[in-house]
Amino acid sequence: MNTVQLTKLDKTVSGWMHDMQTHVMKRLTQKMTIETKSNHRDLVTNVDRETEQFYVEAIRTFDPQAKILGEEGLGDRVTDMDGHVWFVDPIDGTMNFVKQHAEFASMLAYYEDGQPVMAWIMDVANNQIVHGGPEYGVFLDEQRLEKPNLESLADGLIVLSGARLLYEQYGFPEIAKAALGYRVYGSAGISYLRLLTGRAVGYISYMKPWDFAAGILLSQALGLTNGTIDGSTLNVLQSGVVLTANEKAFDDIIQIQQK
Repeated sequence: MNTVQLTKLDKTVSGWMHDMQTHVMKRLTQKMTIETKSNHRDLVTNVDRETEQFYVEAIRTFDPQAKILGEEGLGDRVTDMDGHVWFVDPIDGTMNFVKQHAEFASMLAYYEDGQPVMAWIMDVANNQIVHGGPEYGVFLDEQRLEKPNLESLADGLIVLSGARLLYEQYGFPEIAKAALGYRVYGSAGISYLRLLTGRAVGYISYMKPWDFAAGILLSQALGLTNGTIDGSTLNVLQSGVVLTANEKAFDDIIQIQQK
């Protein structure tokens, strides 16, 4: 895509997100239907499904060639990255959405023939979007973001999955102890926003494709390093323990894993 096409894409999708934000914030004051999925902490609401349906319809109108992989299953069964592939996470951090009315995100990512093009992560409660891509640059609303400072794990904050830390999986306790401090947000989107805006040196969590497709695209565009905690190949269509960090912190974490 050229600059004009990327700008049109960005403005169009950002417009969807602002429309979504208005709707979702109104829904917070209304009675919601709350259900569970894999366990009692894995929540889904009618607002999650409404939001995904809104995105799916908007994407299909804008891009009839789209293949859509969405968390709530309202898109397509996507098995390869050929063509136009969209990832949709309508409400990321549903527990936060239901219980706190804050620290939840909404995420979209667009790949073309396997190549990252553009992504958007919105902090819904604060009505802020980090958006962009490798050829476009990355922005917090209208402010262009620069590559975060190169800090070691010992000098920075690491964002971790609370469940993996609690159950002492994947070396998370050792990583937390080696860092200057650690944070748990309960939302991949909010966690990526902290990293992208320079308020953390890295983020690690077990994630599904819609959880990390936007985050790794924007991270790559800012010059951060993406990978897996065990050194396996990162596949945007497969779930796994995804690590995103600046180069120095990334190496620090991998060294801890190899001990």
